Amino acid sequence: MSNIIIGTAGHIDHGKTALIRALNGFEGDSTNEEKQRGITIDLSFSNLSRAERNIAFIDVPGHEKLIKNMIAGAFGFDYVMLVVSAKESLMPQTIEHIEILELLGIKNLILIISKKDLVDEQTLSIQQNKILEFLSNFSFNIKFVKAISIFDEKSIQELKNALFSINSSTKEEENFFRFYIDRVFSVKGIGTVVTGTVLGKKIELEEKVFLPHLQKETKIKNIQVHNQNVLKANISNRAALNLAQIDVNSLQRGDIITKKGFLRGFDTIDISFKCLKDKKLNHNQTYTLFIGSKKLDVKVLLFDSLTSLENGFATIKADEKLYSIFGEKLILRSSNDTICGGIVLNPIYDPMNKNQKKELLLNLNKKDFKSSFKILLEAHKRGLGVISSTQRFALSHEESLEFADSLDDVFIDKKELVVYPSSTKNEIKKFIENIYNKNSYALLSSSSINLRLPWASIEFINSVLDDLVNENFLVKESQLYKSANIKEDITKELENIFLERLKLEDITPTAPYNIYDELDIDRKLGDNILKSLTAKKDVIRLQHNLFIHSQSLNKIIKAMREIIKEDGFIEISNFKQKFDLSRKYLVCYLDYLDNFSDIKKLENKRVFA
Repeated sequence: MSNIIIGTAGHIDHGKTALIRALNGFEGDSTNEEKQRGITIDLSFSNLSRAERNIAFIDVPGHEKLIKNMIAGAFGFDYVMLVVSAKESLMPQTIEHIEILELLGIKNLILIISKKDLVDEQTLSIQQNKILEFLSNFSFNIKFVKAISIFDEKSIQELKNALFSINSSTKEEENFFRFYIDRVFSVKGIGTVVTGTVLGKKIELEEKVFLPHLQKETKIKNIQVHNQNVLKANISNRAALNLAQIDVNSLQRGDIITKKGFLRGFDTIDISFKCLKDKKLNHNQTYTLFIGSKKLDVKVLLFDSLTSLENGFATIKADEKLYSIFGEKLILRSSNDTICGGIVLNPIYDPMNKNQKKELLLNLNKKDFKSSFKILLEAHKRGLGVISSTQRFALSHEESLEFADSLDDVFIDKKELVVYPSSTKNEIKKFIENIYNKNSYALLSSSSINLRLPWASIEFINSVLDDLVNENFLVKESQLYKSANIKEDITKELENIFLERLKLEDITPTAPYNIYDELDIDRKLGDNILKSLTAKKDVIRLQHNLFIHSQSLNKIIKAMREIIKEDGFIEISNFKQKFDLSRKYLVCYLDYLDNFSDIKKLENKRVFA
């Protein structure tokens, strides 16, 4: 079934809710307060179907004090149905709704002139021309104009026919599923249910989704589209999702649901903005941010002014993490006044100076991603993750890799999806050279170096090691690299070095990995050396991560036997009096005594049998 979302807009009492009721019989003003006051207070959702076509309606409030609820619904519109009374024509909230729709980038507009029964044909024509002239100042694509009265069934039927003639959803598919929550509630026997508009990509029953603000993954137990159970919800579907094992109190309007691994949250994002006529955005001032169905107070810092600007770039600072994407539209308001609209340019915080950031924003504003890549690589010398490109540029990984491929002087790890500036090779190269210059018996693999330089991928390290082999600085033997100055097999020499190290550490040997790292040898090689020394009985394994020189072990066992002779027993307290060791060593040596047939354990004491 093809689907489209049409939202209402217009001044209070111009007949938005009555029109929806005339179209599909849905009573939008359902709460007691709405019925008592005769106005729409919050968003209401309904639909109208014909054959394989479905229209979802989002009816928004028109009162000036409820603009926040109007914005929370408007982000999901495919089309807007602007309702203007033939008798009153353009009113303050009509104009503010129009301005907000323009700021949110909603282009497709249907003009409905309501209450035509209250004016004559000449007045109706004059009002229509007046409204169209005003709308010509904006960038709307007006699909059609209809004059209606809810008491004229013919005009309502003509409107229905026209609505079913327009195209399906105009939203473009993105790289991943997103879903802003606009309502959340609990159903007895069902659990937590959220409603919202499907963005980005479809979602299917039993799929796993991610709640970034909770850092929690959950599963879709059930999907309803217009009160019908379905197997999937497509882009522009108004959907109700039943979430598994999520507390209803942990969710609220504005929270986003997505897929794991696609969105990171930051309390700082960068935007471009354009203010409404005669409005300015002030530097270092608090505004109310509307993004998706989310609303929160933020501080705005201008890039090119310490006072105010009508348009430009700004940084938004919030007290919580924002999970936004490149190109996402937003609104900034002050009290009950709409100030400007904005576009998210940089949804990810980057460590860079103001001049770098300004240059980045200029390029992002032009969608010059190639230049943006270059600037970001200057700030991310230790690698720029392509995996973040879905959020950072609204590009797929494949598209981002194409941009990276077009850059000069970069190394691209396509498996790990990381781009490095070629200059970073020198940093790794110097690091490796320092190891082998200080320790001619170093014997490392790329994975050993990766443990010390975790930001560098294995493939990138291998490219540096290959260069060092080509330069005759290193020689590769199997997966290990040794100094080109060492001609002999150094494995035997390393065994001697290792044995001397354990002999020196005596009864307090350090963990093997610490020794491997200090001796600059590969961990797998180190394990093999220890196995060899253990097989020869030169080294004894006491525990998983504790090996001791055999002479040292014989010495401590002899001393422990002397304690038993003197005290009649040995336990932690009298053992520690003679040897000030950590509990780890004391317990280990006491446990080792249990291997001898002439020693027996009585509770926590060891005595001669």
